Amino acid sequence: MAYTPRLKEEYKSRVINALTDEFGYKNVMQVPKLERIVVSQGVGSAVADKKLIEYSVEELTKITGQKAVPTLSKKDVATFKLRKGMPIGTRVTLRGERMYEFLDRLITSALPRVRDFGGIKATGFDGRGNYSLGITEQIIFPEIDIDKVKKIEGMNITFVTSAKTDQEAKSLLTELGLPFKKN
Repeated sequence: MAYTPRLKEEYKSRVINALTDEFGYKNVMQVPKLERIVVSQGVGSAVADKKLIEYSVEELTKITGQKAVPTLSKKDVATFKLRKGMPIGTRVTLRGERMYEFLDRLITSALPRVRDFGGIKATGFDGRGNYSLGITEQIIFPEIDIDKVKKIEGMNITFVTSAKTDQEAKSLLTELGLPFKKN
């Protein structure tokens, strides 16, 4: 028997029915779904120290369970001593089972470790059904050993959904377990 992540099973069994009841979809294919999660980390100080990119790739790979890739600058910026093609960050795009596994770990173990956590803000929607979340410290993930961290960096996590509106996307992410703040 093949393994399927807990949140994927929950999506199929409970979330589809809940969203159909809420928005009145006529077909199961109309129900929005999570397409991918993009985790990116900007390493601005990598201009001076190239090793920071390697550390960032290593940390993001540990956090997501998938190999991270460096992102390169697209143009020269003299004030930042930046040349075109220099590595300035890292990113990972998660799809399928790894995406659901990462989301499960984010909800159950990483977000509760944030100091004074009262939920995530619902202001990160882009108008097309995608949600972006900023995390200030990578040490909230249990995969990261605090003693081996060279520099505390933040990261952006973008949830790309097939929802047409922000309201549908928020309902989907809430049903999947993201703890939004109550307004």
